[in-house]
Amino acid sequence: MEVRLKITVGHKSRVADSEEAKRIEELSERIEELESTLRKVAEPYSELVRQLSMFQDTVQKYFRLMDLYQKHGVVSIDTILPQVKDPISKEIMRILLDKPGLNISEVTEELRARRGSSSRRIVRDRLGELVAEGLVKEKSDRKEKTYEISEEVVRKWSQVLGLSK
Repeated sequence: MEVRLKITVGHKSRVADSEEAKRIEELSERIEELESTLRKVAEPYSELVRQLSMFQDTVQKYFRLMDLYQKHGVVSIDTILPQVKDPISKEIMRILLDKPGLNISEVTEELRARRGSSSRRIVRDRLGELVAEGLVKEKSDRKEKTYEISEEVVRKWSQVLGLSK
């Protein structure tokens, strides 16, 4: 009888091991389901964190811009391009910022309207200097040359305003 009892006990042990293995397998499946559910629940929060980060960047840029306005009263050519010393050249840069793609005559007319007087020859000379410095880009068409601010100036402007790094 003792032998039989040992066999029975051994059998119960195998059944218990089998049941335990099933339970472990069920628990593993439930844990996987929980992990999957948690990932799905966390997705909107990660998107929210990303959006908050973008908002924070925008707010920092806004405060940088406000700081520039507070210190200088305006974000001017002097702030962006301190190397441009000549007042006529500064005004030409302002004109081209406001109205890109003007020809020499149009720049001269606009300068005359803003300053009271201007000479086409002086405008041509200053535009030539600005082109040589890489601050203004000259575009040649069949009939005329037009001028606009160079990409480098746009990049500098964006950096000062905090729109790019």
